[in-house]
Amino acid sequence: MQIDLNADVGEGCGDDAAILACVSSANIACGWHAGDAATMRAAVRAALANGVAIGAHPSFPDRENFGRSAMQRAPAQVHADVGTQLAALAAIVQQEGGRLVHVKPHGALYNQAARDPALADAIAAAVRNFDPALKLMGLSGSELTAAARRQGLVAIEEVFADRGYLADGSLAPRGMPGAVIEDADTALAQTLQLVEHGRVLSLDGQSIALRADSVCLHGDGAHALAFARLLRQQLQARGITIRPA
Repeated sequence: MQIDLNADVGEGCGDDAAILACVSSANIACGWHAGDAATMRAAVRAALANGVAIGAHPSFPDRENFGRSAMQRAPAQVHADVGTQLAALAAIVQQEGGRLVHVKPHGALYNQAARDPALADAIAAAVRNFDPALKLMGLSGSELTAAARRQGLVAIEEVFADRGYLADGSLAPRGMPGAVIEDADTALAQTLQLVEHGRVLSLDGQSIALRADSVCLHGDGAHALAFARLLRQQLQARGITIRPA
């Protein structure tokens, strides 16, 4: 059994270097919700130093709200947005001697694409048009991973260690009680259930089947690094290999 652990980095919060020592994939902010050319380069170098797969983390143009505010942008515009961000990061990755491996949308773009087939197709088409060898990471069972497959891409089905789920398999909106799991033991138990059994308990007590190719570890919480180290140790203790999806 194997699993990918991924973290969002280059966002100016958390200890990227320490988190990258615990994961197998990095999603690097491309400047539209956080970061700039200098932070992208630093994150790329840290990922390469840790042997971590490099991914792009494109967003809506929303630095003011960290990319977490819903936006209504035409699919054609989103297609262009994503392509622009991929080009910016890919150029830096190439300069540093690395290779861009995957794409994971950020924040509101990610969550809206999980539900909206037209938006999901725009993102997947942008990824395919930029480089059809890139993999596309999205919420497990979502419209985004379905769109990846429609566009002939490898889809990475992502689950979350520290987020609560609704009965339809979507993430509970931030602000809802239970949407963010603060207790490390609870987050660990949820992750092991997802990785080993492909199931998660929703906030209303239903057992949901979800494919888990990659587990997201948020690197900006107060105890993010301690949890990342705990999760890595517990997975390895169970004989589960940690490697990019």
